[in-house]
Amino acid sequence: MSKNDGMNYAPKGKPNRVVEEGEFSFAAMGLDHGHIYGMCNGLIEAGGDLVKVYDPDPKKVDVFLQKFPHVKVANSEEDILLDSSIILVAGASIPSQRCELGLKVLDHGKHYFVDKPAFTTMEQMNKAKKKTKETGKKWGIYYSERLHVESAVFAGQLIEEGAIGRVIQVIGTGPHRANPASRPDWFFDREFIGGILCDIGSHQIEQFLYYSGAKDAKVLHSKVANYNYKEYPTFEDFGDATLLADNGATFYFRVDWFTPDGLGTWGDGRVIILGTEGYIEVRKYIDIGRDSTGDHVYLVNQKGEKHIECSGKVGYPFFGQFILDCLNGTENAMTQEHAFKAAALCIEAQDKAIQVEG
Repeated sequence: MSKNDGMNYAPKGKPNRVVEEGEFSFAAMGLDHGHIYGMCNGLIEAGGDLVKVYDPDPKKVDVFLQKFPHVKVANSEEDILLDSSIILVAGASIPSQRCELGLKVLDHGKHYFVDKPAFTTMEQMNKAKKKTKETGKKWGIYYSERLHVESAVFAGQLIEEGAIGRVIQVIGTGPHRANPASRPDWFFDREFIGGILCDIGSHQIEQFLYYSGAKDAKVLHSKVANYNYKEYPTFEDFGDATLLADNGATFYFRVDWFTPDGLGTWGDGRVIILGTEGYIEVRKYIDIGRDSTGDHVYLVNQKGEKHIECSGKVGYPFFGQFILDCLNGTENAMTQEHAFKAAALCIEAQDKAIQVEG
């Protein structure tokens, strides 16, 4: 796993099986984004059995088999959709095509676990909401920058324990390294990716709703720009937004594609969470100039100051909880309402964004 390439960043944790072998078979379909590897890793570590893979591009399948050599290659989408032993399909196709696949998956009686952004338009999301109600199946969304980062998980546990009191404000930064030479053409086309706030901004908005305990929020202001990639007219390399939650918490976030080559990882992602009794800073992937490892949490409250290194100590509970939710009809990993609300707000922020000329 390369720390320098965000598109193929696929965390591995300690196995923490919640089901026995054969209880939860799943397949992978749509290998356009490297997040599919992290999604599969997480499900496998929680006890899921990855049994089939399909993509119309045999080269992508060959690369996938290098990571998961035991998996059977399906001949078509139908080979997976009609397989009654498969409970869930994980997909990371081109963002604008993810909804269409999900509708098929649910229509065939399976749960769907999709990379973010799950949707690029509000119309797509509304179709998905309707389909989940019709079928009762899950439409899980891989908000990896919280779900697959131990320090981000631990920050949530601290908040739940009351370590900083009531959360009243969150600041998120999500810088990424562009690596344009290694990106597919669709990456630079807003029609396919949905825009920067819809894409990597989705991580930020989901974090805010979760950490603040909000059910809803208003997008007060948002803007986007293409400062440095003029050869791609519809690409956005910068975006930010301000939100106000229904419980009074406020949020500012910034996302960009300007990680310099000198940084030892693909992006210095951080979140600062202010509470009435203290604050938390999460340095997810690196502690610049000090420690090349990630998963650092800094806590300051009425009891003092603490630096907590979380790597290898917290794990990724979402995946096991999600598997059990699929099997038991519960919502312990993430409610469907929360998953869709985060997706809706990132689309709204994108649609309302002021275009900065620069």
